[in-house]
Amino acid sequence: MAIAWDWLIQFIEPLDKAGIPYAIVGSVASSVYGEPRATNDVDLVIQIESSEARRLVDAFPPDRFCVPPLEVVLVELGRRHGPHLNVIALDSMTQADIYPLPASQRPWFARRRVLDLDARPISVAAPEVVILHKLLFFQGGGGERHLRDIRAMLSVAGSGLDRSWLESEAARLKVDDLWRQLNLSPG
Repeated sequence: MAIAWDWLIQFIEPLDKAGIPYAIVGSVASSVYGEPRATNDVDLVIQIESSEARRLVDAFPPDRFCVPPLEVVLVELGRRHGPHLNVIALDSMTQADIYPLPASQRPWFARRRVLDLDARPISVAAPEVVILHKLLFFQGGGGERHLRDIRAMLSVAGSGLDRSWLESEAARLKVDDLWRQLNLSPG
């Protein structure tokens, strides 16, 4: 079983070693809380300051990974909306989409859950946070798959969600209309 998860571990292990807080989001996380589906990559949110950009670049050895140069990382970390980095594992050509969290979303890290994956702890965003990320991606032009993932998570997680927190954050992020549509929709 450990070999099946190597594609994921190869991206989170360097972050752990560099001391860069992360949480898995996207389809990998929605598969944990909803229905599993195939994906080509892993989405990770990280908590990092511009002054720590070198640490992020150095975390991924250039003989194993294609990482944006420091200058690009600094530009992305300076973006107010939508910072995004791609890291590609050269041996498998698998990809991690890395999203530095803006300051307004950093409290979400307190909601992370540590799960055991083949006797290795990994950080996964709370289901409410995964839903918020998917709402934001859909609102930004993402595909229907984000809505399907959310519906699956609602179907599985149901009453286990912290709906009051989720509704409050959805309103703050201005995705509350979309959330209400999904929450009331039978799927």
